[in-house]
Order: sequence, then C-alpha cells, then structure tokens
Amino acid sequence: MNITRENIDALNAVVTVSIEKEDYSDKVTKILTDYKKTANIPGFRKGHVPMGLVKKQYGKAVLVDEVNKLLQESLNKYLVEEKLDILGNPLPRMQEEFDWDAESFSFEFELGLAPEFNVDLQENAITQYNIVADDKMIDGQVENIRKQYGKLISQDEVTEESEVTGIFSNEEKEIENNVTFSLDKLKGKRNLNKFVGAKVGDTLTLKTKGLFNDDHDLMNFLKVAHDDAHDLDIEVSFKINEANTRELAELNQELFDKLFGEGNVTTLDEVKAKIKEDAEKQFVQQSDQRLLNDVTEGLIENTKFDLPADFLKKWIQSAGEQELTSEQAEEEYTKSEKGLRYQLIQDRLVKDNEVQVQFEDLKEFAKQMIKVQMAQFGQMNPSDQELEDIAARILSNQDEVRRLTDQLLSQKLLDLFKEKAKLETKEVTYENFVKEVYGDSH
Repeated sequence: MNITRENIDALNAVVTVSIEKEDYSDKVTKILTDYKKTANIPGFRKGHVPMGLVKKQYGKAVLVDEVNKLLQESLNKYLVEEKLDILGNPLPRMQEEFDWDAESFSFEFELGLAPEFNVDLQENAITQYNIVADDKMIDGQVENIRKQYGKLISQDEVTEESEVTGIFSNEEKEIENNVTFSLDKLKGKRNLNKFVGAKVGDTLTLKTKGLFNDDHDLMNFLKVAHDDAHDLDIEVSFKINEANTRELAELNQELFDKLFGEGNVTTLDEVKAKIKEDAEKQFVQQSDQRLLNDVTEGLIENTKFDLPADFLKKWIQSAGEQELTSEQAEEEYTKSEKGLRYQLIQDRLVKDNEVQVQFEDLKEFAKQMIKVQMAQFGQMNPSDQELEDIAARILSNQDEVRRLTDQLLSQKLLDLFKEKAKLETKEVTYENFVKEVYGDSH
C-alpha cells in the first residue's frame, strides 16, 4: 500500500491511496474460506460447497467490503500520523470507470486544511464594564421593598399611586390577559390621564404604541412575541377589576429581620450597603457575559485568515442525510462561516495557552452550579456527599457533560481574556450600561 499527498495550495490537498492485491488478498481468502464452511447453497452439503461457487456468489461483495475497510483505516491512520489538521471530512473523488475486477486500486481524496494564523489578544482594546449600583437605584430598591412588604388598601377609583389589576383584550389578536401593574409603568400624561379617575369596573380603550415606558412590559402584559412588541400598534381594551394603593412598610427592625435574618442588619445604611453588594454581584455576571461577547466578536473581526471555502461548500453539500443543491450549500456555508472561524480561533487559543478542562475541574464546576441552584430553593448548606452524588448523576449523562464542558471552557477563556486581552475598564451605573450596550429600547 502506498499513500501520497499533493498540496494544491496552503488550504487544499489531494491524498492518493494505492492498494495492491497483497494488501487485501489474505483477508478476503480467509473470509471466503469461513463462508465455505457455513454456506447453505441448494444441491451441496454444508461445508462442501466448491470454493469457485463461493467466490462467484460472495467474492465481489467481500472484496469491496474489505478494500473499503482497509481504505478507511489507512486514511485515518495517515491523517493522525501526518498530524494533518483538516476541516470537515476527506471527500472521495469520483472515478467514472472504476474496475473492481482489477487487482490493484487507486483512490483519491480531497482535503480541506485548517489555516495557519496567530491570535493577538492585545491588538484592539475592549471595554470591560464595572457596573455599580448608584444611589438612585438603591433608593428605588428600598422603595420597592417597602411596597412589597407594605399593606394593600383597596380603592374604588384609580389614582396616580394606584396599582391596577384587570384584563387586556383584543379579539383579532386573541389577547385575553389578566395583569397587575402600577401606573408609573405607563408612558406619557395622555395614558396616565385615561386611568386616573376611572372606577373599578370601567373598561378603557388604549393604543398599544407608546403605552408603556418599556416595550418589554407590552410583551409581558399582552403575551406577544419580542419582535412584535416593539412595533405593535393596535387598540386594546382594559377592564379594571381592582385598584389598590400600598401603604409603605416601615423601615424598622422587624422588616430588616424579614429581609436579612434576625439581627444581621440594624440600620438603613446597612440595608443600602447590602442591596448594593447583592446588586453588584449580579452585575458581574452581566459584565462578564458582555466582555466574552465583545472579545469574541473582536477576534472574529480582526483575526484574518482564509478558509478552503470551495471544499467546505462541497463537503456541506454531501455531509447531511440528504444531498443539498450547490445553492443550499452556499447558503449553509454563509450561515456557518462565522461560527467556524470562531471555533478555529478558540481551538488556537486553547492550544497556545494550554487551556484544559480536566474531569476534576468539571466535577467541581458541576458541584458549584448545583449549590447555587439548591440555594435558590432555600437549601443553603448541602453536605459535600449530597453534592458529590448529584454531580455524579449529572456527569453520567454525556449530553450534560458536553454542555458543562462548553460552559467551563467559556469560563476559562473569560479568565484568559481578563488576564491577557487589552482591556479598558469603564465604570458605569446599571442604567447607563443598559443604554450603552443595548440601546434605549431595552
């Protein structure tokens, strides 16, 4: 057997596998001999079928099967030994007049080779947001807590301070939703004036466009899709079933104990400090996610390399269960190119920086995740044995292992970016972070 490679260019190669009779004949003969012992052919006793007849009936199929096995094994072994970093899978070149009656065979495969490139984490500065809870936000949270724990007082007539409960309806869009909201969510005086002075039992007619300060409230209250909520311009009716005002809870020790446990917090300043601390812990996750997204986008945009595009389109065309047309393959390639580029960049970062996900890391990561989830359900101090048992169950599922491995790898890459990327820290309030990153509509 002989395997040769011709490099067409830096990204494409053709591998030729030549198979001679001596490479496969012993295997084929052995299999046919075994068939002869067990073959059931009418007119012959078992084990006494002439070899010529066995060859005639089974020889071609056995030969094809053995040559194909040998071909795959030798090609895979060659790719590993040559350390060839290929994209997709080798594509066999079709041969119009292939002759299985010949004694030697030659097969050609097209290869798409991964490009060589370097990743520079210092090339472009990326903003790392340090999100802080400002006084306005903290005071708002204190107000929300006082409302939440305050006393609900029923009203016959809606006032500016009211919280209304009622049903949004629109027959055409099949909207029929029972909701509760405070009037400070409404946008503009015109909408507010429609509610103020209305009585319980009244039905109001409202325009959805510009009804709420935040379009996402429209999405939640009317149960419409995110994309529809931003441009929805219809009339809805709102029947007021309840109007209530809240008598704010007093800021006293009883409330502090309810919120933070007995005796842990004793003054309003300490309450505010606790709110600030908890909020900023949450903000770290959002800041980290944004950093990960921004570095990823920056790397895709600024790490320049060519791909064997024609090869990949051909491979996409034949890789699925059903063969695609060249137009469909082109479309699929366009959709997947960005993801493929980042996968290659990520692989390069992992290799260059020796980023590894060991099983012990994965188990520890799973345990921490379980601990957080259990805390959300009030189980604050699970034993290590409990965590070990649940982690073992999760890690026995291969899909979960893959999912957690991806999450942990993202975390390790985030740590790498924080350590080695060119970052510019920017301190912002949460309100300004949302405006800057997502725009006013969020």
